[in-house]
Amino acid sequence: MNDYREAIESGRLRPGELLPSEPELISRYHASKSTVGKAIAALKAEGLVFSQRGRGVFAKRRPSIRRIASERYRADMEPQDTPQTSFTAEQGIAWQDYRLDRTYEWIEADERLAELFGVAAGTRVLERRFVFHAQGEPTQMSRPCLLASDVEGTPVADPDREPWPGGTIAQLRSIGIVVDDVQESVSARMPTPEETATLSIGSGVPVFAITRRILAQGRVVEVADPIVIPADRAILDYHINLG
Repeated sequence: MNDYREAIESGRLRPGELLPSEPELISRYHASKSTVGKAIAALKAEGLVFSQRGRGVFAKRRPSIRRIASERYRADMEPQDTPQTSFTAEQGIAWQDYRLDRTYEWIEADERLAELFGVAAGTRVLERRFVFHAQGEPTQMSRPCLLASDVEGTPVADPDREPWPGGTIAQLRSIGIVVDDVQESVSARMPTPEETATLSIGSGVPVFAITRRILAQGRVVEVADPIVIPADRAILDYHINLG
């Protein structure tokens, strides 16, 4: 089945294209039903195919979304001729192809969140949980939190205002907080059961887990911990200027 793996990764087998049926694969490779089943399961675990009951096994979309850490937030800083965010810009999608599922909750910061903000544990925080969809497909999860002292009682705390063109940076600018620094740290790990189910991640596919801090004049004004992206759907690019 290596030829199917190569065909999907190279793009010769297009997203949504149907693979041969199990009997056809058994005949083509002179293999047992068990061997073919294990091969298909391996392709599913790698996130290369998906199955639909009664229809068969299909090649899965393998986008190479480039998340350019040092440049991506410029989309949120620039004037908005048409609605966009850093997410829609890197996905290359129009605003109407973007959907954001969200839940908002007021919480007290635990030790980790407090340390990332540089505040005392127990500080009141607005916890937001987002699932980002591009053209109907869930592609990213995040937990961006804001300090209640900054946003409580403002439009930024209203979930019905989402999605907000320009994202968090534009939200904060609307209440007089001008962002001038973004810090990110990236790790790789296996997804949680919730992440696997929400993002339809193959059983063998890891995720990028990103912790982001947004600052204004040296003060942390947002912490997103974590931002979760399936590792088979993204390339993390970094631009380091030594001049």
